[in-house]
Amino acid sequence: MAVSRFALPALLLSAAWTHLAAAQSGAPESAPRAVTVEGRYVLDLMGNVAGGDKRGARVLGNAELTADGDLDRLAGWRGARAHLHLLGNHGGAINTLAGTLQGVDNIEVAKGRAKLYEAWVEQDIAGGRAALLVGLSDLNVDFYQNDSAGLLVAPAFGIGSELAATGPNGPSIFPSTALTLRLNVAIASLGYVRAAVVNARAGVLGDAAGIDFGMHDGALLIAEAGTRTNGKLAIGGWRYTRHQDDMAACDGSGVPLRRTATGAYVLIDQHLSGDEHHGIDLFFRAGVSEGRTTPFRGGFQLGLLANGLVPGRPDGQLSVGLAQGRLSNAFRRMLRDSGESADAAETGVELTYQDKVAPFLSVQPDAQYIRRAFADGGRKSTLVAGLRLIAAFSR
Repeated sequence: MAVSRFALPALLLSAAWTHLAAAQSGAPESAPRAVTVEGRYVLDLMGNVAGGDKRGARVLGNAELTADGDLDRLAGWRGARAHLHLLGNHGGAINTLAGTLQGVDNIEVAKGRAKLYEAWVEQDIAGGRAALLVGLSDLNVDFYQNDSAGLLVAPAFGIGSELAATGPNGPSIFPSTALTLRLNVAIASLGYVRAAVVNARAGVLGDAAGIDFGMHDGALLIAEAGTRTNGKLAIGGWRYTRHQDDMAACDGSGVPLRRTATGAYVLIDQHLSGDEHHGIDLFFRAGVSEGRTTPFRGGFQLGLLANGLVPGRPDGQLSVGLAQGRLSNAFRRMLRDSGESADAAETGVELTYQDKVAPFLSVQPDAQYIRRAFADGGRKSTLVAGLRLIAAFSR
């Protein structure tokens, strides 16, 4: 039976209202539940106000419903927990107006649909010093992630573009995950090492092709080691087990040469002053790839997050970020062959502020300036402005 694309957003907003009413009733807080349910609906109004390919505005929506269960309390399965994440997207495509390579809105999708996004079980091992996860999992939750960049809307601040643009249909990140086996090991009190084997082809229930259980395109191997001293310091690396097509080089018969897709990254995420509710966090991240199988040979992102900056607004958060994606020589050669001329990099600056206007509702104006790597018929510089509304509940 077909489901309206607005059914899940309506359900989440209704649940958020119910939760707010319960909170205002003054009922005492109950003991921690064996199952925790959270919902979130994001509505974006984004406009390309200057430059780019075309002026105009688009409305985008993203609905999420998650459930986390303690399997010890639910079924006597000691040291185990389960996670379920449902996702639904609808709306337009703002980047068809902005025309950037890295995108301008992290909830934009090629085709809106409802789907199963994550479903995994995690088991503690080695006396709780390590944990093994199996299932559909977003690799950006555990790898190549800066917490302090989470407020920014541009996709480049979520995961490095040189990794996001790899694989047969993208790695296991939004909007589709893949089967994952991930091991996380705690080192001393603050250090960690984690590694994962991830199906190279992303796909979940709700996608046209569904879940790929056969791993016919090989796997993505990824590992990260770091420390959580006053934030996070980490290094990581990734590699695909199957060769990928070279973006430009071919053999004598015109068949693309096959290359090993590989890369590495480093990230810094540090709390500079104040406590967790007030003060400034600084982040920096840089990554590189082999530069033959992806449009990007590397890039960097840096910025800051200021909490409680406005007096009397303890929930207010201000963030500014700079992101640059360095184009690979192979991609630039491909553009030249098609008659385009490309700069060495695409660079974007974003400024955004988020604050609560109700216990369950946040408002976030956003502005982005992007210097595009190539114009493709439009102006190289583009200015995007938007407003994000976030409704959330937790039970």
